[in-house]
Amino acid sequence: QVHLVESGGGLVQPGGSLRLSCSASGGDFIKFYTMGWYRQAPGKHRDLVAIITFGGVTDYSDSVAGRFRISRDNARQTVYLQMNSLGPEDTATYYCYLAGSGSPYWGQGTQVTVAA
Repeated sequence: QVHLVESGGGLVQPGGSLRLSCSASGGDFIKFYTMGWYRQAPGKHRDLVAIITFGGVTDYSDSVAGRFRISRDNARQTVYLQMNSLGPEDTATYYCYLAGSGSPYWGQGTQVTVAA
């Protein structure tokens, strides 16, 4: 069974940085799947933040491109999200994502709050 465990959320001031981590477990096949991050603010849909393939190809939402950087360690089956120049609009629950062979897998979410 696949498990995704996120860490690294918290409260940060505008302009600050945070690094999220997501460790996946449940089989060696995991490292071959695309992983990424989505976020959901109160009252809004869950939206893509960034994804990264097994080979390291990345894609970002327009709202975070140039500020966030996604990376992964395939040996550790871990994906990271370095978030810089954070603003109040980045406040949301951030969910780790793993593209499965059928339905995707999701972490439990980690809260990121950007406030003075």
